[in-house]
Amino acid sequence: MVMWVFGYGSLIWKTGFHYDERVVGFIRGYRRVFYQGSTDHRGTPDFPGRTVTLQAFPGELCWGVAYKISREEDQKNALEYLEVREKQYDSKVYLDFFTDPDSTTPTINGVMVQIIHAGGPSGPNRDYVFHLEDALNQLGCLDLHVRDVANAVRKFLLEMKTGS
Repeated sequence: MVMWVFGYGSLIWKTGFHYDERVVGFIRGYRRVFYQGSTDHRGTPDFPGRTVTLQAFPGELCWGVAYKISREEDQKNALEYLEVREKQYDSKVYLDFFTDPDSTTPTINGVMVQIIHAGGPSGPNRDYVFHLEDALNQLGCLDLHVRDVANAVRKFLLEMKTGS
């Protein structure tokens, strides 16, 4: 039996397992958001970074890539790899702080500030944002949330560089 793995974040550019075919496509009813705390790849326990997760959202599309894995041994290896790579997210929960009592999601600025200062064993959190944006652009996919976060990070970095 064939197995497919959908990549919507770093799996787009950093697979880490053998696959037979890579197909660009989307899933319905979900959107990609920078709401996932990362203490193992793009941040630390003292200062978590941000990576994308999927949020159910009727009417939305989330573009990414699907990897076809045919051989049973390759499927087993891929699942073991993903279990190690994604294991943190089965047991840890991070909550966002809100100043607006009506808000149910973090602001772009709040996400940007966290991303600017976070980094971990896989590198600076901002690199994750820019790699994801580039990978989505190469697929021809516009994700407004990713674009807005990346632009906010770029603007902040430019202001820091120029002293504005």
